[in-house]
Amino acid sequence: MKKLAVVAIGGNSLIRDNDRQTVEDQYDAVCETAKHIAGMIVQGYEVIITHGNGPQVGFILRRSEIASEVAGMHHVPLVSCGADTQGAIGYQIQQAMDNEFKNRGLAKSAVTVVTQVAVSPEDPAFQKPTKPIGSFYTQEQAQILQEQHPDWTLVNDAGRGFRRLVASPLPQEILEKDVIKLLIREGYCVIGAGGGGIPVVKQANGSVKGIDAVIDKDFASSLLAAEISADLLIISTGVPKVYLNYGKENEKALDEITLAELRQYVEEDHFAPGSMLPKILAVISFLEKGGKKAIITNPESLEEAVAGRTGTHVYP
Repeated sequence: MKKLAVVAIGGNSLIRDNDRQTVEDQYDAVCETAKHIAGMIVQGYEVIITHGNGPQVGFILRRSEIASEVAGMHHVPLVSCGADTQGAIGYQIQQAMDNEFKNRGLAKSAVTVVTQVAVSPEDPAFQKPTKPIGSFYTQEQAQILQEQHPDWTLVNDAGRGFRRLVASPLPQEILEKDVIKLLIREGYCVIGAGGGGIPVVKQANGSVKGIDAVIDKDFASSLLAAEISADLLIISTGVPKVYLNYGKENEKALDEITLAELRQYVEEDHFAPGSMLPKILAVISFLEKGGKKAIITNPESLEEAVAGRTGTHVYP
């Protein structure tokens, strides 16, 4: 079997800027990324694509809020928004990959797996939600929403208005991992664990139930890569490499580093919690679970990074 890679695409990378946020704009960005992923496949990899969904979930929530305000329609549960984005973004990636395969004369097809990810109901994140989602509300609107949804956490966000906070628990298990492995063995390019997966909790009788939360896409991608024994985890970001002292005069690009070195940089607080740190921790988790190699780079550098010409390469 060919080498197996999990490639995580950020949801923000599909929204290039404030002037290009439409579904059509997003598809254009997906098509560009598809070219680079197809280039990886030409280099000899089987690829599983994961993706973020932060901006897209925000759009769905806002539409739901407007529909509630204007027409009295029901709010869409957050867990359903995650499922919606898995289907919509997965469809775009799937179509773009299939078209790219045809353009290159490759006898290959893409398929999207709507993926559930188990989380622990005892995760401390549920006791202290920290992930802001959706729109800003006035104090009056927040009071009404709190009455309608007593289980919501609404806080004043830096004086800009009130926002809803949701939990971001750690992923415990990719429920569709065996299906994904089967599809990979059959030669499909799989899109899975979109948006970090649909968060579910296991019930006493063995059934599962969806729960409103947001799972970090990079942590879910790391877990998926470990559970299917991937050879390589690639996490995309906005820069071609990871830097120490980023944006400063003494910034230093990291080309090849070890797991031990990366742990040390984390201890020295080199990475910002809201941006690079989660990606670094996801890489650490994958390698600690037996992963052989991880790369952090931007989407347009995927082929070059896999060929060893750019990107930050991390080894155990």
